[in-house]
Parts: sequence; structure tokens; C-alpha cells
Amino acid sequence: MKLLRFGEFGREKPGIELATGQRKDLSAHFADWNRDFFQSNGLAALRKLLDSGKNLPDVAPGLRHGSCVARPGKIVAIGLNYRDHAAESNLAVPQEPVIFFKAPNTTVGPYDDILIPRNSTKTDWEIELGVIIARDVRYLASQTQAADHIAGYCISHDVSEREFQLEHGGQWVKGKSCDTFNPLGPVLVTPDDIEDIANLDMHLAVNGETRQKGNTRNMVFGPHYLVYYLSQFMTLEAGDLITTGTPAGVGLGFDPPQFLQQGDVVSLTIDHLGSQRQQCRNA
Repeated sequence: MKLLRFGEFGREKPGIELATGQRKDLSAHFADWNRDFFQSNGLAALRKLLDSGKNLPDVAPGLRHGSCVARPGKIVAIGLNYRDHAAESNLAVPQEPVIFFKAPNTTVGPYDDILIPRNSTKTDWEIELGVIIARDVRYLASQTQAADHIAGYCISHDVSEREFQLEHGGQWVKGKSCDTFNPLGPVLVTPDDIEDIANLDMHLAVNGETRQKGNTRNMVFGPHYLVYYLSQFMTLEAGDLITTGTPAGVGLGFDPPQFLQQGDVVSLTIDHLGSQRQQCRNA
């Protein structure tokens, strides 16, 4: 299944994308793709509705794509989780996942503008695989158990301001939590619709020029391990987002570094998860 949301910002409605590409409106049956939906086993109810063959209304053409799930309770981000990205950062491959947080209100739609913060000269791109938690979980016994707690996968654009992140002391959160810094979607794809989550090509371009080209097989820690690992330290709640790290090719890694400016267009694609496109403008 491919879950989506549509409508104006802050008033999105739940929908689904069929294999034909049609968007269907499910707001008569569900309030939203949010914590309550996932925690109450809403995915099973959604599948039952679709299997019933009930006629569902179309989403009107041209309506905005919202983030594929409602604002998460928390966004847990994983740093240096691709070997090639650790190398371009001149850092060792981590022995355990590097964890930081990103503010939940960074979540926007996949085609919304990226706002370059005031006083920013180092706004950077990062294509990532996003993982949505299916139900509350703590203290998993093994990574094998993690599969039952993953609702699905999506594209997560972990936009980052490198000066704020690295040159102002403290933790990374300042450079990760500016408004619009997490376009999400266009769809949340359930695990049964992805043959191999550990073999998805990833591509990001700026103004049509390739900047990142990677594959999820190069992750240091895969999604199942990350859910297991994080559950040892915190309760992961239904609807939470884990954004799992980025491959090489970020702007900071170029010589000289390259960063986003007003008017730039960023496009992102991950196999089976669709594509995003954002234009940059000054806040």
C-alpha cells in the first residue's frame, strides 16, 4: 500500500495511491495517518477496506501533496550511517549508531519550498530513507522482532545548515531543525510492497546535476537493527520517524563545498518510494 496525504498545510487529509497512480480520498474512513491510526492497527483496517472493493472518491487533480504521515511525535536521525559519507566527512565508521534529534515541526510536503534560514550560507542537502514506526515499542529482544514494528518507508530529505550544525558549539540539532528542513514523502510504502529494503537506489540532483548517487545496501546499520537498537534507549511511538542517514555527495563534502541558494531546485528519488522536488527560497 502507498499512503499519502493531500490538501493545504495543517489541514491535510489521508489518501492512498493505487497501482494505476490514481490518488483516492480516504478521509470519510480515517481521520489521518497519525499516531492514533498506527497504534490502533489502522493499517489492517485500511487493508480490509481496500480488499472490500468499496468505491473511493478521487483526490481532485492539482491538490497539494502533504507529508505522507502526520507530524511525528519525534524524529530520530542517524548520523554517518553510510561508509562513503563517513569517508567524505573524514570520520571513522561508527561502531554504534550515531543518534541525534530533529524537530518534528520541520516536516513538510515533498514538493514544498525549502526555506533557507536567515544568516545562512551553508544550507545542505541529504537524501535519506525514512522509517515510520507502526506501534509503540521498547526493549525489543532482537532485530528480527523489529519488522513487526515498521509501518513503512518513505523518502526523507534531511536538510541541514552546516554552520549552525558544526560551528556554533553544542549538538547538531541547531543545524537540523530549521523550518521546512524535512520534506517527507510523497508516499509511505508498506514493507510488503518492497522486495528488498537493503537494495534501493538513491539519487539526488541540484538544478539537474547529480550530487548524490547511492544504495541502501551501503548502510552501516540497517532499518531493522536501528529500530531494535533505539528501543533499548527510548520508547519508539507509533508514527515516529527514523531518518537513517545519507550516502556520499553532500555539499559539505565537495572541494570547495557547495551549498543551496535561493532559486535552486533539488530533486530526490529512491526506488519504489517515488520522487520529491523542492525549490529553495530565502526565509
